[in-house]
Amino acid sequence: MNWEQLLSLKKFGDTSKRLRSEQDDIRLGFEVDYDRIIFSSAFRSLQDKTQVIPLSKTDFVHTRLTHSLEVSVVGRSLGRMVGRRILEKHPHLEQIHGYKFNDFGAIVAAAALAHDIGNPPFGHSGEKAIGDFFKNGYGKRYKDSLTAKEYQDLIKFEGNANGFKILSQSKPGAGGGLRLSYATLGAFMKYPKESLPHKPTSDISDKKYGFFQSEKIFFEEVAADLGLLQRSSGQDLSWYRHPLAFLVEAADDICYTIIDFEDGINLGLIPEEYALEYMVKLVGKTIDRSKYNALSQTSDRVSYLRALAINTLINEAVETFMEHEDEILNGTFHHSLLDKSAYQAQITDIINLSIERIYNSREVIEKEIAGYEILSTLLEAGCKALDDNENHFNRLIQKLLINEFNPENTLYQNLIQICLHVSTMTDGKALRNYKKIKGLDVK
Repeated sequence: MNWEQLLSLKKFGDTSKRLRSEQDDIRLGFEVDYDRIIFSSAFRSLQDKTQVIPLSKTDFVHTRLTHSLEVSVVGRSLGRMVGRRILEKHPHLEQIHGYKFNDFGAIVAAAALAHDIGNPPFGHSGEKAIGDFFKNGYGKRYKDSLTAKEYQDLIKFEGNANGFKILSQSKPGAGGGLRLSYATLGAFMKYPKESLPHKPTSDISDKKYGFFQSEKIFFEEVAADLGLLQRSSGQDLSWYRHPLAFLVEAADDICYTIIDFEDGINLGLIPEEYALEYMVKLVGKTIDRSKYNALSQTSDRVSYLRALAINTLINEAVETFMEHEDEILNGTFHHSLLDKSAYQAQITDIINLSIERIYNSREVIEKEIAGYEILSTLLEAGCKALDDNENHFNRLIQKLLINEFNPENTLYQNLIQICLHVSTMTDGKALRNYKKIKGLDVK
């Protein structure tokens, strides 16, 4: 892979190449991507979607929106720092093509901003609830009417693939969705493969999948324009990652590792003495003991350690990326950047404590159980409306959830569309619609 092609400014529908040297730096194409994501309704909905604790009433807890903004800030720093080093190593990118180090930051910031845009209500349990509905619930009846990959898209419903659909799906009058640059779409795609085969290797990019069958043809176009190396062809398509996807992933890993931990401390789920011990191990070389000891509030001490920890991991991720740049470009680097961190042991300790004290806490489990029931009810109502449009109740449900089905769509396309409608609801809206369907909220 080569950087000039990977930094493509092309957007859906373009008939000629967009040259970086001809871009207006006031409204650079990559920065327009960021703006379009910020102003999208799908991004706004993240303000009422779960990061860790669903439907939380406490001000401490991060939503998907605050998490996404923080990941974007970290991603921008990673991109700019790597961009400066890349331009030093490959000066022709700036001298001949006009690329700046801020371009790398803008691409990573935009992709990172959108990284959770496809997540359904109630966090990762929402993905599992949708998958379980089609594997074991009412949706199982469609199995024999779908191809293996179409059915896999449903039973292993993936927020990353749903995010790519949201960003790129054409609508009447809006071809190409948000019409983001292909470089940003490439950086967004952490798992550039179809849903099958499932986890064929231990390569980090095989951990999940990145696009539904409904967006397969468009992603092939994006991958070809970016010059992504194809890992497999024929019936099972997969590619090696866009290099900047490693930075998007690192930004997300850094934020959820450190900031979810901070949430757990502020909520009292993790005792301060445990927390400070774990965090100090990570930042012991950079901590200013006199400044730290002068902080009297737990939240201030944790905030100080959090800032040091994020800075430490950013710097190390940049060094790891540059050390392995050739392997990344050749498709022979198969790990996340944090997996190669010198602080891997400390990161693992923090994640394990978060799993024990936060993700498996009673409050989280109770809300996840409720989320399963809510999403299953919404999906079943939508599917029954699809199956029997003559039933008056089903027609009412259709108006509530979907408005109408496209008669030209295949069964798979309509089922994916139902999933899209449900997944773009906020936690609160999903709960309100559930109550309306159940007759529990009549006003």
